[in-house]
Amino acid sequence: MSNVIKFSFKHIIPLSRCSYVRTKSTCLLNIKGYSSKAATTDSDVFDNFTDWETLSKTKKISKAMRAYLERAKEHDEFMKKQQFEFSIGKRHLANMMGEDPETFTQKDVDRAIEYLFPSGIYDPAARPLMKPPEEVFPARKAAEFDEAGRPHHFLFYTGKPNFFKLLYDAAENIQFLYKFEDKVIRKKETPYPNQNLDLSNTVWFTKDQLEQHLVEKLTDLEYENFKLVMERLISLPYSYQFKDFIEKFRKTLTSQKFALEIPKPNFDEDGRAYVTTYECLRKKARGDVTIRSPGTGKIIINGKDITYFEDTQSREQVIFPLIFTGMQNKVDVECNIEGGGPSGQSGAIRWGIAWGLRSFVDKNMLEAMQVAGLLTRDHRRRERKKPGQPGARKKPTWKRR
Repeated sequence: MSNVIKFSFKHIIPLSRCSYVRTKSTCLLNIKGYSSKAATTDSDVFDNFTDWETLSKTKKISKAMRAYLERAKEHDEFMKKQQFEFSIGKRHLANMMGEDPETFTQKDVDRAIEYLFPSGIYDPAARPLMKPPEEVFPARKAAEFDEAGRPHHFLFYTGKPNFFKLLYDAAENIQFLYKFEDKVIRKKETPYPNQNLDLSNTVWFTKDQLEQHLVEKLTDLEYENFKLVMERLISLPYSYQFKDFIEKFRKTLTSQKFALEIPKPNFDEDGRAYVTTYECLRKKARGDVTIRSPGTGKIIINGKDITYFEDTQSREQVIFPLIFTGMQNKVDVECNIEGGGPSGQSGAIRWGIAWGLRSFVDKNMLEAMQVAGLLTRDHRRRERKKPGQPGARKKPTWKRR
């Protein structure tokens, strides 16, 4: 027997709360805890049911729920107002540029802003811009529960439903790939031999980016768990089947903007192009690096050649950017360095050479250098010694007696 009884007016009443007996001309409805009434027609039953439904809707709402609903309503009204103002501003901007407002895209808006309001401000965040309200104002979670207080999400009581839903989906994908791999091994097949997952030019979202994507605050441990689970997923042989899921949480390195514009080379008396990079820093070392092109691969450090560094590791650090870009025998390098030790000085020179080579390589090589980390300055410093222990991390040997 079904656990519900359906009436002709498409309302459903649980059997546990009512008993229903229908004859040729009468309907009897007894809703436990609400009312008891004899009805002669289906319309009387409908009126009785709507009274009970209205009672459930008019149930008293808590102050916290009412405040939440009011805030959500205010936010929606604010976003509608901002969206209206943005559309009006975009239409005015299109008229100023003499273009059709109906086909005026965001790319056209950026171009018009750059043309009408030229700015030499270094920081892009300080330049005038006009973006949709969804990109300017932080995202806000939708209602997580109804007016009666029942949560919509099955992971609501975890406190971070979006984050744990992400982990849940990743675990489901891992289990699916395990079963798929077992099936392939049993049938001795090689499915999709040409498929692969190339993540060489992408990295995982940072903690801030993941929080913005999920609209939830995360701890450092939760972020590490996220990376651990996703790394396990991409390590499986057939992870390319969930390429879309994985790429949702990765950002492309090639789309990142460089901190400074690439300088144009100057020319010396001999007609050779040269670029000088100042403030090459690493630990306590600091100096400047000059790159001249064309050249023969000569490297001069404080008036000496590469043998200025006695250890092999420091020499490899200096020549690595030249080998990576294929410019080892095409340019000459002159360095002036002071302070610090061999490791700090070689690191400073390496960054200065890589930073100066930007003016002599193409865009593809520039992106490859960014991915390889050659253009990222190393800000690490020696950690101070702590009182009561021999070093920064080393502790005295523990003895039981």
